[in-house]
Amino acid sequence: MKYLVLLCDGMADTPNVALNGKTPMECANKPFMDKLCETAEIGLCKTVADGLKPGSDVANLSVMGYDPAVCYTGRSPLEAASIGVDLKDIDVALRCNIVTLSDEKNYEDKTMVDYCSGDISTEEAHKIIATVEEKLGSDIYKFYGGVSYRHCLVVDNGTTDLGTLTPPHDISGKVIKEYLSKSENAKPLIDLMKKSYDILKDHPVNLERRKNGLNEANSIWLWGEGRKPQLQNFYEKNGVKGTVISAVDLLKGIGICGGMDTPNVPNTTGYIDTDFEAKTNAGIEAFKNGTDLVYLHFEAPDECGHRGEAQNKVKAIEMIDSRSLKLMLQYFENCGDSYRILIMPDHPTPLTTMTHSGEPVPYLLYDSEKPQKGNKTFTEATCKQSGNFVEFGPQIMDKLIEKNSLCKLK
Repeated sequence: MKYLVLLCDGMADTPNVALNGKTPMECANKPFMDKLCETAEIGLCKTVADGLKPGSDVANLSVMGYDPAVCYTGRSPLEAASIGVDLKDIDVALRCNIVTLSDEKNYEDKTMVDYCSGDISTEEAHKIIATVEEKLGSDIYKFYGGVSYRHCLVVDNGTTDLGTLTPPHDISGKVIKEYLSKSENAKPLIDLMKKSYDILKDHPVNLERRKNGLNEANSIWLWGEGRKPQLQNFYEKNGVKGTVISAVDLLKGIGICGGMDTPNVPNTTGYIDTDFEAKTNAGIEAFKNGTDLVYLHFEAPDECGHRGEAQNKVKAIEMIDSRSLKLMLQYFENCGDSYRILIMPDHPTPLTTMTHSGEPVPYLLYDSEKPQKGNKTFTEATCKQSGNFVEFGPQIMDKLIEKNSLCKLK
């Protein structure tokens, strides 16, 4: 038996005026998802438990079968694992976005223009982070380069008691003053952010981006604090070998911490310009090489949601369907093995709010050996109408791999 999780990050949404009162899932031409839906179990899954923030970290841990209330220590430590940072028990890791802020004189009066600096390239971003490390790094603070706008700060003997460090994608277009932590412990971090603006505003990378009319990477933004994560090995927990395919450090980090394979796939991004076929073929190769489960993650719908790009979000769903799911189904039909497919987002990213929400998400669970009566189309509404509801998010993985029927590992 082969298992596929097709994780469409942030795909779920609410009816939108720009889409004539429909959701992106309702507007998208997705014949392969809808064909599976006709003979699949569909329903809603609560991936974000009450009291937890609806981040991709919490939600994806849940879909992977981990209880975030038990194992979650923060977002950045998972990303740190992906970029090879070996955290000590006394270290605190923080996500270090490089963002675009407006040019008001006082830092507090600036506006969050762009949480991803125009989706800056990794090559450019590494030059920025190298300068930040040179000017602001020390025995206490160490900056590490990640992918695109996503990077990491490790604080030696740090604290996680930092008040509220707001994710930058939650405050697009807003003045940052009210979103800077008021905690005394956070003051040194806020000071690093302020100093970074003075260091980066005329950085050679930004001078070139300014000349080309691109958003500048003129400040770091620190959030997502946490300590070294402790995840149970995925194979020991579930009895199946897993592989995570993603362009996002967070997802790779979860995979690494869970002992799963996390191959690097060239020419992949977290946006609609990613190489959908390359990621899908990497998943197919993983199956051919003996993995039992592929967690194939696409960030594009989430990024489009954060940017309020209604048509691009529809396009992202359509490309996942036509350029990924189609290929994977062709492989399954010819591989000679039975298979089960779970298609779902981790959380909604509504276009109207441009940030995550914690509402239950639609899921589709298809079994090649056990077709059942489903629905003609895979949407938020049809999944709700089904009456199926997974209240405890981590149980969705148990449903996929039929964990109760697996033999216990010795």
